[in-house]
Order: sequence, then C-alpha cells, then structure tokens
Amino acid sequence: MKLQTKLTLFNAISKLVIVTLFILLLPNIIENINKSYTDSRLVKQKDKLLQIVHERGIKNYIEDGESYGSYLPLKEEYVSLAEAEPGYYLDTIKDEQRVVERDTIDYRILSHTFRAGNRNYLLEIGKSTETIGETTGPLQNIAFQILLGMILLTILADQIFSSYILRPLSMIIRTKLINNKFPKLTVYKEVKTSTSDFQHLDLSIHKMVETIETAFQKEREFISNASHELMTPISILQSKIENMFEQDDIADELKVRLLEMQKILNRLKSITKTLLLISQIENEQFLKEDSIAAKQLIEDVYEEISIRLQERNLRMALMIEDDVMLNHVNKYLLFNLLFNLINNAIKYNRPDGEITVTGQWLKNYYAIHITDTGIGIAEEELPYIFNRFKKLKQSLSQDSFGLGLPIVMSIAMFHNIGIKVNSEKGTGSTFTLMFPLKVTGNPPAI
Repeated sequence: MKLQTKLTLFNAISKLVIVTLFILLLPNIIENINKSYTDSRLVKQKDKLLQIVHERGIKNYIEDGESYGSYLPLKEEYVSLAEAEPGYYLDTIKDEQRVVERDTIDYRILSHTFRAGNRNYLLEIGKSTETIGETTGPLQNIAFQILLGMILLTILADQIFSSYILRPLSMIIRTKLINNKFPKLTVYKEVKTSTSDFQHLDLSIHKMVETIETAFQKEREFISNASHELMTPISILQSKIENMFEQDDIADELKVRLLEMQKILNRLKSITKTLLLISQIENEQFLKEDSIAAKQLIEDVYEEISIRLQERNLRMALMIEDDVMLNHVNKYLLFNLLFNLINNAIKYNRPDGEITVTGQWLKNYYAIHITDTGIGIAEEELPYIFNRFKKLKQSLSQDSFGLGLPIVMSIAMFHNIGIKVNSEKGTGSTFTLMFPLKVTGNPPAI
C-alpha cells in the first residue's frame, strides 16, 4: 500500500472515530447548549423585570400583599412574583415541577429574591423543559450535517495536500530507484522540493547509488581485465604442455602428470572464458539484432548436447510452436542460456529420466518451461542459485564452478527476460523463461 494511501486512510479513520465520538456526545452537548441558552434568556427576563420594578415600583405587579402570576396560553412559560419572608434569600436556576391548573409540568425555573419598598420578594421565571427539548433534534441534524460536510472537505483537503507534499518522494522513487538498471552511471538531477527531509533523502540515495555503481564498474573492469590477462599465460602453458607431449623421450609417469596439468588448465580456461563472457554481457558488448525461431534454437541446443542425453539414457521432449519467433535478440547468447539450462537438467537428472521443453503463450509474454525429473533444489537454496561461485549441495561432486546459472541470469537480464524457478527436492525442477512480447507468432485467444 502506498504511503499516500496509508496517510489518507489514517486521516479518514481518525476523522471517523471523531465523528463517532461526537455523535455519541452530541445529545449531551445539545442539551447543555439548550440549557445554557435558556438560562441566559431567563436571566435577561429577570434583569428586564427588575429594571421595570426599579423604574415603576413593585405596585405595578403586587398590591396589598397579593401574588402576581402570568402564564402563556399553552403553559410553556410563566412568571410569578410573591412576597417572601424578610430573611429569605434565593438565587438559583434549576429544573422543578409546578402544578398549573391541575397539570404537573416540568420547568426550567429561575428563582431570585430581591427587596423593594423595604420588603422581600421572590421572583420565579420558568420555561417548559418540553419546549427546550423540541430544538434538540433539529439542532442535532444540523450539527451532524455540518460536521459531515466538514469531514468530507478535510478528507479531500488531506488527499490533495498529501499528494502535493509526497510528490517529491514519489519522484525520487520513480526516477532514482524503480526501473533503474544498475550499474548505470548517471548525472545527479535534483528533485525539486522544499521539504528538507526529501532533499536529504534524494541526495543520500544518489550518493548511495553512485557508490554502488562505482563498485560495480570496478568489479566489471577487474573481471574483464583479469580474464583477458589470464588467457595469454594459460594459452602459453597449454602450448608448452602440448609441445612436451611431442617429445619422444618423455616418460609415461611424466605424461600422466602433464595430462593432469592440462586438465587443470582447461578448467581454468573455462572459468576465465565464462567470467569474460559475463563481463562482456554486463558491459553490453553484444548486439541484439537477430531473429530466430524458438524451436530452431532449442533444436540446435539439442544437436549440440544429444550425446550427453544418450550417455545417461535421458529422453527429451520438445513442444514449441513452429512459428514462434524471438526478435531483437542475440542468437549466440540465447544459445548459451538454453544450453546451460538444458545441460543442468541433464547433469542433475536421474538415469532414464526425462527433460521437457514446452512453450506457452501468456497474457503479456511468451514462456518457455524447461522441466526435468532430477534431484531438485532445496527450498532454502533457491534464493542463491544465481549467485556467482555458489555451488549447491547436490553439485559438490560435479565438475561445476557455480557459474552456469549466473551466466543464465546475466543473459536473461540483458534481454529483459524474466526467470522463475519451481523445484521440489527429489522430484525435479522447472525453469521458466518469460520473453517480453517482442516475440511474434500466432498466439491462441486468451
């Protein structure tokens, strides 16, 4: 999952949690708001009434000790004024019940005592709690709609802002890492960003890649130079040994030792040629201008290697369409790739076993599967089979230098061919080559 998606998802979930908590708390919040508003209104009514009493006198409401009371027609609000005990004091706002014309009604009541004309009076102003609660539902709906709109706007804003702020990171990944073929020395191109962390990341990645590329380049140059330099003394030694064989007075014991030396030189020459080939491939010293039928290429490999199949009594089945053409390739390198894979299938197969080479049209590529009935590869060794000089446990007794599969990988990467390996210990292995669709032919409808 992309970082931007994670950030957006986190923001959405966090806001959803806030909305949920707000919805749960909303009734209490609205109730408190209503009460606060009602209390404020009651206080204003009290202040207004006291101002009238101050200006006009208490006699406008109470005369000769009588009480004053006023109710709205639906008993939603009332005002009462009565004389109180001289020492009585009260100044509260609370919920209480009152009996009005035989009806018991819940009110929010302001009670306040004051003095006027050397007498103590009790003022009560009440508002029905039922009318207070009538606004709770509409207020909740309005608050929820406003909150929902704000949440959607903030999610959209978060998406736009995160996309903007993370754009340099996406650019760094796309231009500096993804689909970047190593080693490939490149000129540093700064990714424009005002975020110092991304600036530091951009520069650090470039320096790291530059160090890796330099190390790769030095390794390639060393392998190439060393391989070239080794070929000359090896050839000289081989020539001298061959000349010694032509001498008539050479002892049989010396001939045996010379044969052993020649065998060692041949192995050393094979390793040197292989390293030189890998170096040339990685330095892209080969052209990809050939077109060849896949079936013809594998048949050429079969002719080259058929004697080994006969020696081990192995059967090889070839099921490749005649019209499949591999375009923009290097025939020599592809021959080496297939030769190494089929040679391994022979080397690690069981006597009287089988090797099957099949072709398959898939959605985005053409696949060639090379399957054997050999000893298989252990699961823990599969990640390392393409490493140079990595000899698997089953190959320790073989005449192997651990360079066959690295050559296969180098050639495959040079042609942008994917490789997939499936293997089961004691059952066999399948190597799948996935050729990109620079292949021509008549694929079946998929």
